[in-house]
Amino acid sequence: MTGIPKQTAEVFDILSKGQFICSNSTKDNTRKLYTAINQDFDAFYGYYLGINLILEEGDEFYHFVRSESRADLERKLETAMKWIDILDFLKTYDNSFGSGTRFRMADILVRMSVDADLKNKLEGLKKYTQGKEKYGDIIEKVLDHLEKDNFIELENDISHEYKTLSSFTYLEKLVMTINIPEEIQHEIPQ
Repeated sequence: MTGIPKQTAEVFDILSKGQFICSNSTKDNTRKLYTAINQDFDAFYGYYLGINLILEEGDEFYHFVRSESRADLERKLETAMKWIDILDFLKTYDNSFGSGTRFRMADILVRMSVDADLKNKLEGLKKYTQGKEKYGDIIEKVLDHLEKDNFIELENDISHEYKTLSSFTYLEKLVMTINIPEEIQHEIPQ
């Protein structure tokens, strides 16, 4: 076979979700994809390498691995965890928090005085605020992270009102793309 295999999109749809294509799948289509990859591995490998994915062959299965150093992967995971924690805090503050939301740090502080869950989530954010202990300082540092990474902007200097930018949807999509199959959800500590 020459050129790009016709199944590249179908294979990508499966493997890009962190799933596998196995020779012993109960699904006929998956077995056919396995056979197609097996018969023309070099063409599939070369195509995916061009988009910075490595098609790897296991014992009767195929999957993707990214060509990243372990340090890069750990850094990305730490950053993702930070954004997930911050998003969780903001959604606890206001469930509808999203692109276009306007808010003030003072409003968050007021809500914390009556919302124990919000206070607990802010305590969890201390690990990202370089030793800040006071709630106002922690929130200020979190807002600084959000502003520096262009997810919010200070809209009014006088009232210290922030506006959430449309880029905030990136954080929401990040969380939505995390897929934990139901059969393993019970294995993950809360």
